[in-house]
Amino acid sequence: MAKFIKINSADNVAVSVSDIEAGESVFIDNQEITAAENIPAGHKMALKDLSEGDDIIKYGFPIGHLLKDVLRGGLVDHNTLKTNLEGLLEYTYKPSLTGISPAASRATFKGYRRADGNVGIRNELWVIPTVGCVNGVAESICRRFREESGKYPSIEKVIAFPHNYGCSQLGDDHQNTRKILADMVHHPNAAGVLVVALGCENNQLSAFRELVGDIDPDRVMFMESQKIEGDEVEYGVELLRKIASAAAEDRREDVPVSELKVGLKCGGSDGFSGITANPLLGRFSDWIVTQGGTTVLTEVPEMFGAETILMARCKDEETFDKTVRLINDFKAYFIKNDQPVYENPSPGNKAGGISTLEEKSLGCTQKSGKSPVMGVIGYGGRISEKGLNLLSAPGNDLVASTALAAAGCQIVLFTTGRGTPFGTFVPTAKISTNSQLAAAKPGWIDFNAGVIVDGKSIAQTDDEFIDFVISVASGMNTCNEKSGYSEIAIFKSGVTL
Repeated sequence: MAKFIKINSADNVAVSVSDIEAGESVFIDNQEITAAENIPAGHKMALKDLSEGDDIIKYGFPIGHLLKDVLRGGLVDHNTLKTNLEGLLEYTYKPSLTGISPAASRATFKGYRRADGNVGIRNELWVIPTVGCVNGVAESICRRFREESGKYPSIEKVIAFPHNYGCSQLGDDHQNTRKILADMVHHPNAAGVLVVALGCENNQLSAFRELVGDIDPDRVMFMESQKIEGDEVEYGVELLRKIASAAAEDRREDVPVSELKVGLKCGGSDGFSGITANPLLGRFSDWIVTQGGTTVLTEVPEMFGAETILMARCKDEETFDKTVRLINDFKAYFIKNDQPVYENPSPGNKAGGISTLEEKSLGCTQKSGKSPVMGVIGYGGRISEKGLNLLSAPGNDLVASTALAAAGCQIVLFTTGRGTPFGTFVPTAKISTNSQLAAAKPGWIDFNAGVIVDGKSIAQTDDEFIDFVISVASGMNTCNEKSGYSEIAIFKSGVTL
């Protein structure tokens, strides 16, 4: 018999676990329902006759209204469903907080304790260009240094991070570039950093060094290519040798999980995202919080429609006000650019069973669990509060993941129902929402949450996932690291000169 999942007792739709043909039957709430038409895996079936204009309820909340009648057993998808969202909203602080008690026992992982007290989960050398013009120089320095990197066994990897910016930008775009790059210089996953400048760019090295602030001069070094006589690549390699020598004694040690900062992200979501992988991350986020650690949720446009749930969880009215600004500033950004505020989900989301932004947002925000919202971080800002934080960044996978890492997250946990190979400049672990994807793309997927609908218990899956994250934090490579996929993308909204 066909299998469907009714997520909340108030729902008037259920989600198909596998492709269902018209005429197949299922028992839901002790009633037999026959599929009136083909229903693909991850898509929604009406549990009763529904009329044009009726709200569709999923997760216990409306996810939009019907554009036409749908019979019991019929398919409800993006062709029949329209968002209820429109315009800007007024918000009132109505707190509904769930207490999260500290864990009785504290877990540990093997990390690198830095001189400034921060903890890294990798011991890498990073080469960061101040401007796109020296991307090639940065990559050449890395290639040449890798030829002798065996002399420095404490160094796990040497990576350059090319990007398009650092010049011909104005206002917020210019500042965003500088902030993200400065955040990277301070990131604890780097044993050391070489900053490579050109000399004539807008992102002048002298001003950038001032923005970076205090550093360990043995671990962070700078070079300005136009001022170097001779081979600037060999000059850079020599600086990397010095940095690697300073890191020669770096060793992993036991560190409490309270030092972990974990980014929460999703992309290529499907109808199972809000049933398997995203709730798994939510439970993990709550576990990290009980350990005294930190998680960060972003993708602001994918909070639209579920933002009031997050607002009710803000620890106080000041945090609520910051969350309101987070939401409204992003809506204003859409309006300023004459774009529809609620133009979501993507074609891939729709193919996977997600029909409206409310449906996507209600699934997306499950990654945050039930913990109170303790802090709100602006784009390019860094974590200052323990516990659950909200971060200003768009839904774009690479831009948002870069922002999470720049905020100080040592790892990004990325749920996906469609699959993606990318990784940002910290380990980017992919958690599949369904077992078919995990089987098809073992080189992309690090953990399969689809086992939950296959019958594995939630408790066992949660325990295995905690063990998995601790293993990654202790040095186990993610799929993107094994493939050498480590990139950055910086948010841009204005004019390029």
